Amino acid sequence: MMFSHLEPYAGDPILSLNEAFHGDPRDHKVNLSIGIYFDDAGHIPVLACVREAEARMLAESGPKPYLPMEGSAAMRSAVQELLFGADHEALRSGRIATLQTVGSSGGLRVGADFIKRWLPASQVWVSDPTWDNHRAMFEGAGLTVHTYPYYDATRGGLRFEALREALARLPARSVVLLHACCHNPTGVDLTREQWRALVPVLRERELLPYLDLAYQGYGEGIEEDAFAVRELACAGLTFFVANSFSKSMSVYGERAGALSVVCGSAAEADLVLGQLKATVRRNYSSPALHAAGIVSRVLGDPALRAAWEADVAAMRDRITSMRRALHQALSATRPEHDFGYFLSQRGMFSYTGLSAPQVDRLREEFAVYLVRSGRICMAGLNTGNVERTAAAIAAVV
Repeated sequence: MMFSHLEPYAGDPILSLNEAFHGDPRDHKVNLSIGIYFDDAGHIPVLACVREAEARMLAESGPKPYLPMEGSAAMRSAVQELLFGADHEALRSGRIATLQTVGSSGGLRVGADFIKRWLPASQVWVSDPTWDNHRAMFEGAGLTVHTYPYYDATRGGLRFEALREALARLPARSVVLLHACCHNPTGVDLTREQWRALVPVLRERELLPYLDLAYQGYGEGIEEDAFAVRELACAGLTFFVANSFSKSMSVYGERAGALSVVCGSAAEADLVLGQLKATVRRNYSSPALHAAGIVSRVLGDPALRAAWEADVAAMRDRITSMRRALHQALSATRPEHDFGYFLSQRGMFSYTGLSAPQVDRLREEFAVYLVRSGRICMAGLNTGNVERTAAAIAAVV
């Protein structure tokens, strides 16, 4: 009876909802819960560039040793150029420490453990709302987590002035979790002007930004969605950025991610990289060889890189078309409601404004699965289910 005192695990709300969807016998069910990109046929696509990268890896097949704690040098270099640009001063001066990680989730947690070890007095602030697992990850590392104002439910937009005022009151060395683009769960992003306005606050208050970039390419484009990363680096700030290739390369189970820390000097970056490696060694020891091979080949080969960028653009355009289709159908059915937020929000997610009881009705009566916060995964919509989804939402509003 060693473990009889354990509390039962209630399950992750999003993953549990996804499991419930798969167990639902209704043929007309619609899965708008989990953050996975599906094509118009409802399938997870296998990108041709990824398939080609894997074919080359198979042809070159040989021993499969452990990667270093920091991961593949080729992948780390490719990630730095993708995020910052090949000619960025921070890259040329060697003041960026980059790890290959077990997805961006692994990067977030490694960074959280690092902060707890080396900045133990720092506390963390996340947006209200944010991705459910953000709080759990930082609290799991022993850090105290608070929220700052973000989403304006009355108009489906951003409370920027309240956000900026809140950050201007934080203690020095506070960690501020910011979504670089395609905010999860709301789909509401800072504009470029707002990012520029935020930089002086971050600098003057000596705050430590922690950017989460899981959806690069789903907002405006691969280069455009790196704006916040490059803006903070150009401003000379020290910050973290965790990024993922799960969505953009459709390699969810490969856990292909990275963590980069922009430092004040190359010497400081060497110290940071060393302690990040020590953090990894105490956790999973080294990252995945296969994930590194996919990412480094796709990003490092000009033809594969061009094909990947075209694929990401196609995925982004399909999500945008579903936003328009859902907005059009809802507006036609319920013209007294303003559904314009579906068009102004961007990326994989939107906040619908639906209450938990309304979400429950969608699931129970119409087999349309949403997270109880009202978050909808736009990538789960397609030409075969968008009208039915709109009718269901209209029925519960």
